Amino acid sequence: MDSKNLLPGVTPELLTWLASQKRAGFETVVIHQALREAGWDDAVARALLDLPAQDPRELEHQDAGELPPPLPVPWPPTLAQHLVMPAGDRSVRALVVMREPDLLVLDGLLSDEECQALMAAAQPRLARSLTVAVKTGGEEENADRTSQGMFFERGETELIARIEARIASLLNWPVENGEGLQILRYAPGAQYKPHYDYFDPAEPGTASILTRGGQRVATVVMYLNEPEAGGGTVFPEVQLECLPKRGNAVFFSYSRPHPSSRSLHGGSPVLAGEKWIATKWLREREFI
Repeated sequence: MDSKNLLPGVTPELLTWLASQKRAGFETVVIHQALREAGWDDAVARALLDLPAQDPRELEHQDAGELPPPLPVPWPPTLAQHLVMPAGDRSVRALVVMREPDLLVLDGLLSDEECQALMAAAQPRLARSLTVAVKTGGEEENADRTSQGMFFERGETELIARIEARIASLLNWPVENGEGLQILRYAPGAQYKPHYDYFDPAEPGTASILTRGGQRVATVVMYLNEPEAGGGTVFPEVQLECLPKRGNAVFFSYSRPHPSSRSLHGGSPVLAGEKWIATKWLREREFI
């Protein structure tokens, strides 16, 4: 579909906004009023309301046969009714809710004691962080990632198993579909430049990576401490920065392994102090 020739004066930015309003559940009369208040002719406004609730970037890639099909993704089943959600052994509050991309800022996912215990357990095993080598399916150092890190095996300790069960309960996603918990330490100046967490289908190493549990479909970043300055988690495409607060977390999903997911994110440089986080990646199937 060529949005440029659809209606006179209609831009891709307007269509993106229109799709977001429809997906968020706003009534037609509300969207129509907003369009009229923005100066659109009544006939054009009504024609826009008849368009599919789809981002024009996705339509362009669909026309070219480039867009992967959507996958099921985790999401708290009770969020529509309650901002304080059950998570197994504790309750968790949603502070920020976004639907493009699907993103939550969560208050109190971890206790202070759990944060301290994770850092203490990880400290002796920290090493230069690696990233997935998409060309081969292995791991490699990446100049864009300047942290130290380590992985716990799934269910390695009682603490790890408890946190994994909490995340599974909150997001209605099986424990076995999660990768092992990763702990990262960012010293002053360390960062992770914006990137995607899914595995690019176009890369030669992706096929072998997917044999272990399919695509990544969601990420949970948990803040274990509070640096003195910097170290936020940024989402450049939606101009959002989540500031690190001990025990809080940011969750986001990506139903398609494609930039149209708007899941581009990064770790801003730590300006003072240290930043510790725990990251949990969720797969579409059992991770082995």
